[in-house]
Amino acid sequence: MRISVLDAGSNTVRLAVCDVGDGVPLPVHTAKWKLRLSEQVDGDGRLGEEATEHLVKALSAAVDMARQWDAPEPLAFATAVVRDAPDRAEVLSTVHGRTGLRLRVLPGEAEARLTFLGARRWMGWRSGPLALFDIGGGSLEVAFGRGRTPDFAASLPLGANRLTNEFFRTTDPPTPSEVAALRRKVRHELRDVTARIRWEHPHTAVATSRTFQQLARLCGAAPGRRGPFVERVLSRRDLRCSIDRLIGLSVAERAGLPGISAPRARQSLAGAVIGHSAMKLSGLRSLVICPWALREGILLRYLEEGADWWADLELHDAVGRDPHGARSLRVATPSSVS
Repeated sequence: MRISVLDAGSNTVRLAVCDVGDGVPLPVHTAKWKLRLSEQVDGDGRLGEEATEHLVKALSAAVDMARQWDAPEPLAFATAVVRDAPDRAEVLSTVHGRTGLRLRVLPGEAEARLTFLGARRWMGWRSGPLALFDIGGGSLEVAFGRGRTPDFAASLPLGANRLTNEFFRTTDPPTPSEVAALRRKVRHELRDVTARIRWEHPHTAVATSRTFQQLARLCGAAPGRRGPFVERVLSRRDLRCSIDRLIGLSVAERAGLPGISAPRARQSLAGAVIGHSAMKLSGLRSLVICPWALREGILLRYLEEGADWWADLELHDAVGRDPHGARSLRVATPSSVS
């Protein structure tokens, strides 16, 4: 059986074509299209016509490529850059009208839940009670669980690109006061979630996402060419030292560091501050870098529950539930407190 998954994120559109053996998705081809959608949104977060046109072209190319590899229509989803856009409905309608593709937008809590599933399957049961952190361009997903699915999941507005645009828009490198303001914001938003992680006392803590992978490489982890089975660990102490290094560098200088790609150099400092703050406030000294994340979680759930699960996914659920999952933890933030 061949299957494909397609995600539109803040920086890239990624396609993964997989063969399924014994319920495990084994990659046969991957491709990506660099769009940097997060840099094209206006001040209100709208994507607008030009960014939507770029997205449509990339998705069309991805669908064509999936067809070339004899895969059915991809399981296509978009993350926070589309989910949070005020013109999201227009974007999704345009994508469907131009490509025939139904691009789904998952609630942040559902993303955390599915990412946890992918990480749990990769790490196995020997990892015990598991904490998960995933830094995206627009949000941070956090989850904890003792079994196959998490006991709680949360999504916070702490994406690396989102906070870069909010705090580091005008200066390069940023000023000490701007970095301090970013840290205060991150600590405030993380307060409740990290208190729960400390209370749960996980046996293993993992990190997924390209941001964490690049930060781990910056701190000395093996490069990606060594393959997914090499253990990669990000220590809090090393990340703290890397923050001190990143603060004094311009975006162009950061792009020359090990592991920091040019498209993500601008948001690397914010990502490092988010990651370090999450580790420190959760009482974690290190994170294991997990190569399976949201895409794999979606594939696994699809294989377990079939096409009806994917067809029935809702854009948002009023009570904060994954339509086929347990209740998600809603964390109080300034915008949600009356």
